[in-house]
Amino acid sequence: MDYKTLHLAQDSRIATITLNRPDKRNAISYELIEDLLAALDEVASSSALVLILTGAGKAFCSGMDLENLKALVGRSPEQSLKDSESMAHLFRSLYDFPRPTIAAVNGAAIAGGCGLATLCDFTLAVPEAKFGYTEVRIGFVPAIVSTFLLRQVGEKHARDLLLTGRIIEAEEAQRIGLINEVVPTEELIDRARELASQIMGNSPASLMCTKRLLSDHARVELDAQIRSAVRENAAIRATPDFREGISSFLEKRKPHWNSE
Repeated sequence: MDYKTLHLAQDSRIATITLNRPDKRNAISYELIEDLLAALDEVASSSALVLILTGAGKAFCSGMDLENLKALVGRSPEQSLKDSESMAHLFRSLYDFPRPTIAAVNGAAIAGGCGLATLCDFTLAVPEAKFGYTEVRIGFVPAIVSTFLLRQVGEKHARDLLLTGRIIEAEEAQRIGLINEVVPTEELIDRARELASQIMGNSPASLMCTKRLLSDHARVELDAQIRSAVRENAAIRATPDFREGISSFLEKRKPHWNSE
């Protein structure tokens, strides 16, 4: 299948999805969401045993595409809910993917891009990679990613990242458990493939059963939390703070919040 926003390759039973919008810092567009969901389905139906996810250019994924961001302000409540459900579906598809997944983070992974990077089973990152959930800076709610982040780093670290919206370096991301390894830039893909080969030395049936077991353990709680998160993600878009946050971001100025 041909994709407009990513490249899918398979070699030695290792599938590699490369987000391929380098001029846009691999920002998440509606088209990229559709392509990524389709690519995940294609890999799941293939003979690949491990999936590597990475980005083209200097960024892994910088968050939402600016053009899509502009359009959010004028969308109806029904459209906002559908948008939120689409993002939740993408994150859940990656989290529950039936094969082991490795994110090879080649640069900045911000907001939704940070979600994509850290929802893989393993996250490797170059030293200059940066991570952050910056939604609160622009009147968004990091609702969907918070569901998974709490499981990954614990409540104190999650509250820090989600309420400050600060961006952290790869070293700190590793220290708090957000990523697994910091890898020299020139060794990133080789290290990802080395890890993939190590994983493939195990029983394929055992790997798939283990992944299913892990997903099943979390399913009931995640289902309820994500339903709530989707509602919060859609509801915030009807607020003055959201409109001001988006406008100030696009106009590159400091926001003036309604409560100030």
